Amino acid sequence: MSADSLNEQQVLDIGRKIDGIADSIGRVFVGNERIIRLLLVGFISGLHVLIEDVPGVGKTTLAKSLAGSLGLDFSRIQFTPDLLPGDIVGMNVWNQIKNEFVFRQGAIMHQFVLADEINRASPRTQSSLLEAMQEGAVTVDGVTYPLPDPFFVVATQNPATFTGAFNLPEGEIDRFGVSFSIGYPDEAGENLILSRFQNSDPLREVAAVVSAEEVIETRNAVRKVHVSDKVRSFIIEIVRKTREHRLIELGASPRSAQHLQRASQGRAVMQGRRFVIPEDVVALAPAVLAHRLIMAAESRPAETTGFEVIKRIISSCEVPVGIN
Repeated sequence: MSADSLNEQQVLDIGRKIDGIADSIGRVFVGNERIIRLLLVGFISGLHVLIEDVPGVGKTTLAKSLAGSLGLDFSRIQFTPDLLPGDIVGMNVWNQIKNEFVFRQGAIMHQFVLADEINRASPRTQSSLLEAMQEGAVTVDGVTYPLPDPFFVVATQNPATFTGAFNLPEGEIDRFGVSFSIGYPDEAGENLILSRFQNSDPLREVAAVVSAEEVIETRNAVRKVHVSDKVRSFIIEIVRKTREHRLIELGASPRSAQHLQRASQGRAVMQGRRFVIPEDVVALAPAVLAHRLIMAAESRPAETTGFEVIKRIISSCEVPVGIN
């Protein structure tokens, strides 16, 4: 490992912070802990997160409970068909006192942005997020304005078959590093939801457990997690096989390989390690890659999903050993 890699104490410190955030979320959100951990992998790795599921299963609750656990500036944008790009990125408006146009910030100018029901807005409005999510900035009338640091987007979307839903542009989907669904709770979970929300709203009681500065430090630390040449080759093999698979029309991009490596670094440090192992890649590849794939016509009769194909591709790859 290089001299600038993490030490054991740093890993322990990050682990305590992550556990504190997870515990805070768990006091509000009722669901599989794996879902909470996937959200946190995206967050600490600096990867935007897309949650797709039917209404009412807790997508917004999960995102808002994370936001409440962080000392970040928060903004919630409700996406609707009449939402305009200027509402998100901002616009120049005439100031009569100054007798000139001045920039009025849009709703994106916050550290933590919840883009709720993102696919209810038109593709034109959705595309206003492209620069923000990739470059951490927005450009209005030729002037570029940097977004605050750290910057994180959690978007929720309804299934594409729902009334009033638009498909997200491929370029925007590719900017979401992690995507997952929540699903319905089991009977015990649903009972707990009713009990927990019967007399009060737990979201109002959530308090920040980490600061913005700690978030930046954690994200910088994640980038230092060691990735061996064998693990990096393993990531590349998986990504490249998505471009050759007969059931996939459009495979994963080079950006997706970067995201898979970053997410694997995040999972490694959450597991208390200073290095990535193949199991990190295997665990996260479906959540990082599947939503980006455009399936071929041959996949439709069998209703084969991107998640299933990614798992098949992984099983066809030789998992590296002796990586430390």
